[in-house]
Amino acid sequence: MKLFKILLLSCIMFGCEAEQIVAQDLREEVIVENQVFKVWYNEVKEQPVKLIYTSTNRPKNVDRGSMNFYKESDYHTSDNADYYANVWDKGHLAPAATYSDSKENLRQTFSFLNCALQDQYLNRGEWRLLEEQEREWDDEQNLRIIVELIWEDGYEILPSGGHIPTHMSKTIYFEEDGTCRKFVFPNSSPTQGWEEYEVECTN
Repeated sequence: MKLFKILLLSCIMFGCEAEQIVAQDLREEVIVENQVFKVWYNEVKEQPVKLIYTSTNRPKNVDRGSMNFYKESDYHTSDNADYYANVWDKGHLAPAATYSDSKENLRQTFSFLNCALQDQYLNRGEWRLLEEQEREWDDEQNLRIIVELIWEDGYEILPSGGHIPTHMSKTIYFEEDGTCRKFVFPNSSPTQGWEEYEVECTN
């Protein structure tokens, strides 16, 4: 019995050491760029910190069908466990609908690198409506869009490891006339229209 306890203690110690090694290997920032977006990803938080994409007047050629988010082999990201049986949606940062011009582009938007823990009512409500407005604006001129996640003190960490952002901001640069508009949303159920979340934008 004493030997068993010694072996068990050793296993626990080695297990803890292994977890510490894994934790030390996680990166506070890794930058990934593909044909759809450029993202600054925090593997510790299991969330994107900043993501840039371009919204242009692309034709819709494909539907999302049964596409779902997938993990990237070289990066430690959130996964399905973070979104199970809770209020958090798998929120696209670069919108799927904006990149429905090809199956390859659409699939790229379903990478977990492009996925945030987003309140379901925000994701399906005012955030979605602002994305629809972007696709109206890009009929006139191309847009360069920066999405940033914000963590204020006291934010929640899920048992599965995901760090829930307290706010999400979107800065939209109009490439032709050089203007910009910025919106900051609490990561909760909206209480007003997307226009009311606009703040001052400086170039």
